[in-house]
Formats: sequence, C-alpha cells, structure tokens
Amino acid sequence: MAKKAKRQVRKTAAAGQAKVEEQYSGFMGKSNDREFNPDYTPVIKDLKRIGALAGSFILLLVVLSFFLR
Repeated sequence: MAKKAKRQVRKTAAAGQAKVEEQYSGFMGKSNDREFNPDYTPVIKDLKRIGALAGSFILLLVVLSFFLR
C-alpha cells in the first residue's frame, strides 16, 4: 500500500509542476522579447579619468625619483 501512495504523490507533484510551468510560460515569453541593453557611458568616462590620474601619478613618481636620487 505504501508504494501506491508514493506513486500517486509523484504523479500529483509532476502534474503540479506542469501547472506551474503553464502559469509562468506567459511571463517568460514576454520577458524574452526585450533585451537587456545597459548604458555604460558614464562608467567608461570614469574609468578613463581614473586611468589618466593613475598614469599621471606614476609618471610623477618616476620623474621625482630621478630628482631625489
């Protein structure tokens, strides 16, 4: 008797999963229509500025090392 109960539970779980997939299939289809297209232009501008500052500081340290020897 216990085996039949387990089989029935598995069947109902599979049926429940199918119902959940049917419910969310409409939502998933709508989300795939739009693509994720972020705008990173301010981030790129900041990274360029950070790179320029880092490069200028390293160049300043190299120049100062020649004068301080």
